[in-house]
Amino acid sequence: MKDTVSVVAQRWYRLYFGLVVLLCLLLAIGCLLVRFVPSFGRHLSSFALGDVTLLLAAIPLAYSATLYWLIARKNTPTASLGLSMMLSFVLLNGLMRTDGTVGVWLYVSIWLLSVAFVGMYGLQLLFGSFLLTLVYVLITSEFRVQAIHLSSWVLVGGTAVLSAATYSLWRKAFVNPADRQLNQLSGALKSNQEQSSILIQSIADGVIVINSEGKISLINQAASLMTQWSVADALGLDVHLVAQLTDEKGGDIPPDDNPFNKVLARKERVNTSLQLLGRQGRKQIISMVISPVEIPGGGVGGAVAVIHDISQARAAEKQSAEFISTASHEMRTPVAAIEGYLALALNEKVSTIDSRARGYLEKAHSSTEHLGQLFQDLLTSAKAEDGRISNHPSVIDMGTFTQQLVEDLRFSAEKKGLATEYMVGTSDAIDATQDEDSAPKKIIAPIYYVYADPDRLREVITNLFDNAVKYTDQGKISMGLTGNLEVVQFYIRDTGPGIPAEDVPHLFQKFYRVDNSATRTIGGTGLGLFICRKIIELYRGRIWVESELGKGSTFFINLPRVDSQKAQSLQQAAAASTPLIK
Repeated sequence: MKDTVSVVAQRWYRLYFGLVVLLCLLLAIGCLLVRFVPSFGRHLSSFALGDVTLLLAAIPLAYSATLYWLIARKNTPTASLGLSMMLSFVLLNGLMRTDGTVGVWLYVSIWLLSVAFVGMYGLQLLFGSFLLTLVYVLITSEFRVQAIHLSSWVLVGGTAVLSAATYSLWRKAFVNPADRQLNQLSGALKSNQEQSSILIQSIADGVIVINSEGKISLINQAASLMTQWSVADALGLDVHLVAQLTDEKGGDIPPDDNPFNKVLARKERVNTSLQLLGRQGRKQIISMVISPVEIPGGGVGGAVAVIHDISQARAAEKQSAEFISTASHEMRTPVAAIEGYLALALNEKVSTIDSRARGYLEKAHSSTEHLGQLFQDLLTSAKAEDGRISNHPSVIDMGTFTQQLVEDLRFSAEKKGLATEYMVGTSDAIDATQDEDSAPKKIIAPIYYVYADPDRLREVITNLFDNAVKYTDQGKISMGLTGNLEVVQFYIRDTGPGIPAEDVPHLFQKFYRVDNSATRTIGGTGLGLFICRKIIELYRGRIWVESELGKGSTFFINLPRVDSQKAQSLQQAAAASTPLIK
């Protein structure tokens, strides 16, 4: 696309706007003084300040107060271009009507100044200004070269020189590269508008494109049906008004967590599931992928959102979860009965059996316990998936909580010959296997408060610790607690075989297990890490793993930190809501 309109920084358009308005205002005032104050007529008679000049000066003034601002909302260069064309008629009228030397040179100077600014709009308009100047000079001299005055030669020559010089100057010194690239991109898109429109409208998923200010610049028919906004009504509106989002349960989303705000602020891709509230009240569960539109230089020119309706899939998942929950609950009863009878059979005070039969019963009892744990995991995962998992959050001092938990867990590692260590903040490692009678190492550690259910956190950390012990044959299990003003982080590091890179992204999915000899030998349901992720996400936290084959794995847990003042207020609120027991 040719450079028909150069795009420069907005301040130059504003400066040109101010100069044009000031000039037209001065001309209008001069015309009024000449008309109503006769004493001024003698001094201003050489400037052609008559009724025609007053009318021509009033037109750009009226335009700058009305239509200019409406056009500038969408395109400031176009609005300023219209003002420049109106100024050309004002100046040409002055040149043709003035009969004084001072007036001629004043209008010539103003014309040349306006030509310098016309360089903002590109080479074609500069050529048009030169051509217009040449036609004016030839007409006023009746096409006779010898009749052309010095001022006319200055006008023609100055316009030619300024046209060449200012165009190069504007492009090299004042053109905003990012705006020019966006302008060129916009032109390229417009040239393929029909093809793009056909492609976008044929997509079954909803597509919404927003600019850097969050305004909708494109919305396809599928997105229009989902949001219940017509395409015409949605264009130009704030995306938060059209795409009203809540979490899947209908709860409000903090502004910082809104996916559109995340993409524009952090320049990162967002993939999430939310509830979309339509204009007429219809609710849908949607899967939304929003990607930033990056421009050269590292900026974000907007974002593209692709929306997929997953309401039916969520309904099917809910039915499946309800079935699993009901079946697991019902099957736990007979399994518990079998486990009880086997325990009685193994009790020497209740029954007498030979050693061979005892071996069979012990294996049956172990398998029954494993089956009961499987049903329990299925029940917990079903509850976690549909939000029915029990949750009683309170303020937890993570330093005290994790240190006590490590003391309880270290025995299972010791049985396998593994060492354990526990670190807080930037302090030295605390040896969790140290003798209980020996004096503990004194450290000064920050207090890390979080707001969560201690039973659920214990379940997560215990699961991660047990996995680390199961998959580590030698070495040690390291645990640590650290954080900053916003996040509390706990980690568990092992010296096991590590996890293949291709398995890491899927590790926290339901029923997913790494397929190798170690996992097949140890066994498991593939639900533990899925449950851990759901519990941590319940408290707006994050859990992930970093691993390298042959060097072990590290599981990290990030939870939002609660400052001391908020922790105290939460504790007081909990105490006030607890009934007194007499």
